[in-house]
Amino acid sequence: MHVAIASHYRLPVVGYGGTDRVVVALVRGLAALGHQVTLLAAPGTRIAEATVVAVPPSQLTDPAVDLATLVPRNADLLHAHFPLSRTPSCPFVQTLHGNMRPGSPPPPNNVFVSRDHARRFGSDVFVYNGLDPGDYVFCATKADYDLFLGRLHSAKGYRWAIEGAKRSGRRLVIAGGWRPSFRRRISYAGAVDGRKKAELLAGARCLWMAALWDEPFGLTTIEALLSGTPVLGTRRGALPEVISAEVGTLCDTLEQMVAAAETIHTRDPAACRAHAERHFTHVVMAQEYLRMYRCLLETGRLPPGRATPHAP
Repeated sequence: MHVAIASHYRLPVVGYGGTDRVVVALVRGLAALGHQVTLLAAPGTRIAEATVVAVPPSQLTDPAVDLATLVPRNADLLHAHFPLSRTPSCPFVQTLHGNMRPGSPPPPNNVFVSRDHARRFGSDVFVYNGLDPGDYVFCATKADYDLFLGRLHSAKGYRWAIEGAKRSGRRLVIAGGWRPSFRRRISYAGAVDGRKKAELLAGARCLWMAALWDEPFGLTTIEALLSGTPVLGTRRGALPEVISAEVGTLCDTLEQMVAAAETIHTRDPAACRAHAERHFTHVVMAQEYLRMYRCLLETGRLPPGRATPHAP
């Protein structure tokens, strides 16, 4: 197939990223499966696996612009990774990576990023995010620190990670945005990317994913698992679909997380990596999107997503 992918970011990712990191992974996955990719993205984008068409973000999101006019004529369909302000006059799908207001109807031809994400907006169409395992360092021997990686927002649960470290006395490394003030044994790594982030993930005893909101997916969970690092999470959003008992644990309260942290290190790092490679790689994601594309082109409808075997 020839797929045109649209992103209003400059790619590849600078800094932590999220949606933009998934877009790059999808481009790589489609190319690895032998498909042609044209990437409509912000000027300065350089992705070896795609033919890049530089388009200012303001033009991509302009309701006066029919994105079909920017897509090569021989492309089979357009896949947008931002909310479309105008329905293109060509076959298309769009992926919603964030949450909408409760009760909002799903956009046309929309793909969510987990079963829970779709269910909350009255849909059953989803594809799990995936990442390239080659971007991560696998390490079977762990250091003496726990890790929190992400935005330092209350909904992300970083305060639970801090309180858990205080109660247990374990060392905690926080990698995120602004620098708060911490006590002894809690250190701040700043915003991390590339090799530094990969090494932090690989060395951590576990990743704290104490989400206090409904995560559409939770990308840092699979970054940790690809690094052989188990995940200590809450039972919110998509996390029960991503984290099985073999690779982590799910809790409802801070007290439960503190108790579970005592044994989280008993998970096998190789099992963590194998779980992510089975369900959450860039190639697995690309295969599922190809199933979506083909069904849309053949029937005019998107098929239901496929949940992981352990998903509740």
